[in-house]
Amino acid sequence: MTTEHVNCLIIGSGPAGYTAAIYASRAGMKPVLYQGMQPGGQLTITNEVDNFPGYPEGVHGQQLMVDLEQQARRFGTDIRYGVVTAVDFSGSIHKATVDEQQEISANVVIISTGASAKWLGLPSEMRLNGLGVSACAVCDGFFFRGKDVAIVGAGDTAAEEASYLANLCRKVYMIVRRGEMRASKFMQNRVKSLPNIEILWNSETEEVLGEDEVTGALIKNTVTGEKRVIDVSGFFVAIGHEPNTAIFKPYVEMDETGYIITEKGSSRTNVPGVFACGDAQDNIYRQAITAAGTGCMAALDAERYLAMKEVEMHAEA
Repeated sequence: MTTEHVNCLIIGSGPAGYTAAIYASRAGMKPVLYQGMQPGGQLTITNEVDNFPGYPEGVHGQQLMVDLEQQARRFGTDIRYGVVTAVDFSGSIHKATVDEQQEISANVVIISTGASAKWLGLPSEMRLNGLGVSACAVCDGFFFRGKDVAIVGAGDTAAEEASYLANLCRKVYMIVRRGEMRASKFMQNRVKSLPNIEILWNSETEEVLGEDEVTGALIKNTVTGEKRVIDVSGFFVAIGHEPNTAIFKPYVEMDETGYIITEKGSSRTNVPGVFACGDAQDNIYRQAITAAGTGCMAALDAERYLAMKEVEMHAEA
């Protein structure tokens, strides 16, 4: 195994990682960024992004990530292919293993590994992902204005997204697996009060229909066994996200679902010199623009940390 020491290591790409890289490079921190298993993150499988500032006509998700990557490279970020498979944050110098072949040590580490949406696991769902299937109503709901859509889920997030879609769409089918919802009473009452939301209780999706775009969904009632086809143009999955943070668990404090806990108003974790940004620590907003904002915060926090350490070293000398 080869070894290498860097000043600033960024683990993961996407809006958070690339923005952190832009700021860190401009601050002279000479960041090295490993892109991870999905270079560019979830946005690379998103067709149209209409809500990222600076693109008045919208932009393809993959193109947005290419633009951010090129901007980071322009300022000197060393962007590398590779997956960080293990870390050791037990000392003042932090270590990471890349592809189980190389050890990188770093003065500061910025975690921007993101989170992955949970899916139903249907082949048709994967085939039509980005062609009417989405895991983000706030991101993609606009494209279905005035149309009929379906959303799967029963928690607060599903209820919030169903309410959001109800303001845009003609009709919203909410597919709930059981005879009750997990959402708070307030959110349940809100969903039930909206006239264009129809809740399909005790229901599961057997197939998302359509060849080149979503045209409907085959729904089965788990109590009666009855099947029906609902005609929809959009199919939203809101059954949760899973943060890509497992390798950091021995060292970094997280909540019960695996999101990294950062100090309020900052990107600092419980480990000095380790900072977190983007969807790895955000289980509320999960937007490209908020991820980019926290990437900026992480780079600035890392820069200040390094400056403080340098002052301490000079004081000790």
